[in-house]
Amino acid sequence: MVVDARDLEITLDSHVRYVDTGTIGKVLDMKTENEKGWVKLDKTELWYLASRVELLDEKDIKESRWGENNEVDIEDLKEKALDFNDLELATDAGNGGG
Repeated sequence: MVVDARDLEITLDSHVRYVDTGTIGKVLDMKTENEKGWVKLDKTELWYLASRVELLDEKDIKESRWGENNEVDIEDLKEKALDFNDLELATDAGNGGG
């Protein structure tokens, strides 16, 4: 049995969030190696340590018709928005060339 960070059982096709980056995806495959559970997510096709993901409730999963595979990673959008808040422009950045 593979469990998440809160000791909840993960099953195939469950939706999870990787706690370190906020990556959200559907579980495509699971395995246990050296007594540690791993899950493979559809979004990245990468393996994640199961103890570093959290199962999502249905209310946490939003359908969209935008983005790759018709999915939107809300946490990724939030991070990008924060990057814009930290952006600094030079005082002459708005000057035209003429």
